[in-house]
Amino acid sequence: MQFNSLKTVITCLLLFVSLVSFSQNDFQGKAFYESKTTVDMNNFGGGQLSEERKKQIADRMKSALEKTFILTFNQSESVYKEEEKLEAPGQGGGMRFGMMTGAGGTQYKNVKEQKVLKEQDFFGKQFLINDSLQKLEWELGAETKTIGKYTCFKATAIKTVEGFDMTRFRRRDDNEKPKDSTNTKNEETKDADTPREIEVTAWYTPQIPINQGPDVYWGLPGLILEISADRTTILCSKIILNPSEKETIKVPSKGKEVTQKEYDAIVKKKTEEMREMFRSRGGRGGGRPR
Repeated sequence: MQFNSLKTVITCLLLFVSLVSFSQNDFQGKAFYESKTTVDMNNFGGGQLSEERKKQIADRMKSALEKTFILTFNQSESVYKEEEKLEAPGQGGGMRFGMMTGAGGTQYKNVKEQKVLKEQDFFGKQFLINDSLQKLEWELGAETKTIGKYTCFKATAIKTVEGFDMTRFRRRDDNEKPKDSTNTKNEETKDADTPREIEVTAWYTPQIPINQGPDVYWGLPGLILEISADRTTILCSKIILNPSEKETIKVPSKGKEVTQKEYDAIVKKKTEEMREMFRSRGGRGGGRPR
C-alpha cells in the first residue's frame, strides 16, 4: 500500500512538472507518425482477380496507403503534413490513387478557436477546406500501455463518417449488375456515399498535456500517440520536444475556400464523372485486369 501511494505521488509530481514546462509561451514539439490503411480489394473488382494480381495492385497502392506524417504543435495550434520523400520505382499507381482520393495536404488545427483548415489537391485543383473541428465524445478508460517512453491511456469514441469515401466505392460484377444503368450507378455509389459510424480507439499520454493528435483527432488530456479507426492505424514513432530550432506554425491559405461538405460533394461529382467516362469506353480502366 505504501509503495502504491509513493508511486501515485511521484506520478502526480511528474505530471505537475510537465504542466509547468508545457505552460511556457514558446513551447513547441514535433511528433512523427506512421499511417497505414488497408483497402477491401473487392470494392475494386477484386472478386475476379487472382491473388497474384491483388498483390501487384496492393504494392502499387502502397505509397498512397502507407505514409509518414509530422505533427508540429504548441499549446493550441498544430500543423499535420506528410513527410516529403522520393517515390520508389513502380509506385506510380499509388500516386494516381492518392490524386483521386485527395490524399495528403497540410492540415492546421486550432483547438482554442475550434477551427480546422486543410490545403487539399484533388485532380490537380487546389482547395482550402475551412471548417469547425469535429468533436468526439471520448470515453476515458483505465487501461494503459507504453509507447516509446510514454505511458498512454486508452480512450474510445464513436465517429460518424460522412462524405464520399473512394475506398468504399464498390464495383459490381457483371452478373450482379441490374439491366437499368441508372440502378447500376446508384448501387455502385451507395456504400461510398452512405454515412456510417465507426469505433475509434486512441492512446494518449498525459506526460505531454496538450489537446492535440494526428490527422483530425484531438480533445484528450494529452497528446494522442496512436489511433485505430476503421481500416487506418496511425502510430507515433518519434517525439521531439522543444527543438533548438523552432518552426513557425503557418495557417494554410492556398486554394479555393470550401467547407468540408462542399468539398465532399465535389469529390463525389468528379468520381461519378470518371465512372461514367470509363463505362462509356466499355469498362476500360475500371479496375478489371486486361
